Amino acid sequence: MKSKKLVLLLIVLVYNLACTKPQEQPLKYLALGDSYTIGEAVPENGRWPVQLVDSLQSHDIEMNKPTIVATTGWTTNELQKGIDEVELAPPYDLVSLLIGVNNQYRGYDIEIYREEFRALIEQSIEFAGGDATKVFVVSIPNYGVTPFGMQKGEEQIRTELLAYDAMAAEIAFEYNIPFINITPISEGAKTDSTLIASDELHPSEKQYTLWVEEILPIVKSKISEY
Repeated sequence: MKSKKLVLLLIVLVYNLACTKPQEQPLKYLALGDSYTIGEAVPENGRWPVQLVDSLQSHDIEMNKPTIVATTGWTTNELQKGIDEVELAPPYDLVSLLIGVNNQYRGYDIEIYREEFRALIEQSIEFAGGDATKVFVVSIPNYGVTPFGMQKGEEQIRTELLAYDAMAAEIAFEYNIPFINITPISEGAKTDSTLIASDELHPSEKQYTLWVEEILPIVKSKISEY
């Protein structure tokens, strides 16, 4: 009887090992954006894409250092030009897109954003090997609550950014891409100055950590489906 149980146990163990698909190599992550993605006013290890990779690694998911294509001040059009000027190595296992604040800040027609954001979404899917399930979009944080933003007009900034986010969410939904809304987290900076970097405009490393806590479960669930 004991020998039969032992045989059954061995069969189960062999089956489980056979069904377990080991991760063959570290996953590749491409982060596209502007100052929020490059982490203006925070150290490199405080950038949210870097924190996200660190968090994934702490959950036993092997990741390469993120490839970041982002520069402070970039609009959708400038991000597109920036992409064209760098050498990338698709396909990527994960691609994020966070862009639009500088379109709003410069007062551009929001319809320009609609067209250019859609093009960037489609390009992000291409970078993910044509697999939209490997792409996610992050909302634009509300800089209207920062000392800099309050001087420019808090309510107007919030209203305009919500319109941008609604458009981005709509387009992401069309492609079945998650839209991760970190805007409520950013608005906490109105009463918590530790969420704002020393330049009194951009998120602090602490705020980016809160973003990652929001983003991580969604990204983990994506990776588990690979």
